[in-house]
Amino acid sequence: MNIPGNLKYTNDHEWVKVEGNVATVGITEYAQGELGDVVFVDIDEGLAEISKGKSFGTIEAVKTVSDLYGPFSGKLIEINSKLSDSPELINEDPFGEGWMIKAELSNTTDLDDLIDAEAYKALIGQ
Repeated sequence: MNIPGNLKYTNDHEWVKVEGNVATVGITEYAQGELGDVVFVDIDEGLAEISKGKSFGTIEAVKTVSDLYGPFSGKLIEINSKLSDSPELINEDPFGEGWMIKAELSNTTDLDDLIDAEAYKALIGQ
């Protein structure tokens, strides 16, 4: 299972890539595998901010619908528009083309609650 060492992770199986004060968020390979084939991603186009611990959208798969939670608080910069027509990108490339949102961090201390790749491996029993 691919668990890139350069990313941070949440206990909700999201990954965060921080570049300066902008962070990209997606779900992990483990999460997409547990969900099954992703058929729809719903992130409100009018959303201006995400809040740590609060839902910013949902992901629908063949097996279930799950909430997506903000791993930090920040100003939403971009939603991956490719997911509207091709939600399967999350299954095919969860750490690349399957990213979900980009946001500007409001408070970098929010990142202190994220875990590294080794801790995430332990979380999923790898």
